[in-house]
Amino acid sequence: MNRFYQLPINAYQSISRLFPANCRYYPSCSEYAKWQFELNRADKALLQTTLRILRCNQLFEGGIDYPIIKYTPPKLLCLSQNIKSIKYWLIPKDKKLFYVIKDYGAYQ
Repeated sequence: MNRFYQLPINAYQSISRLFPANCRYYPSCSEYAKWQFELNRADKALLQTTLRILRCNQLFEGGIDYPIIKYTPPKLLCLSQNIKSIKYWLIPKDKKLFYVIKDYGAYQ
């Protein structure tokens, strides 16, 4: 289901590269939406993305606004799986809430 939402985001990102950047936040609204749909359920991701797009105007200050997700770390036995590369870093905010920060060097 999340791939259904990611297709228009990818299309928008490829078209928007032709124009100058004008998003008031980092990461941009389309990148924020992409991260949300990769890491959250579709309904939560759609709600968070809609709220973010509504905040992206002159009435709000802008700035850094990383996605926040609910995450439960795996048990120690699950940690022995092979990790090919790290795509996102999860930075603790509260007990089970984490900021999502993308590792741009993960694909090298």
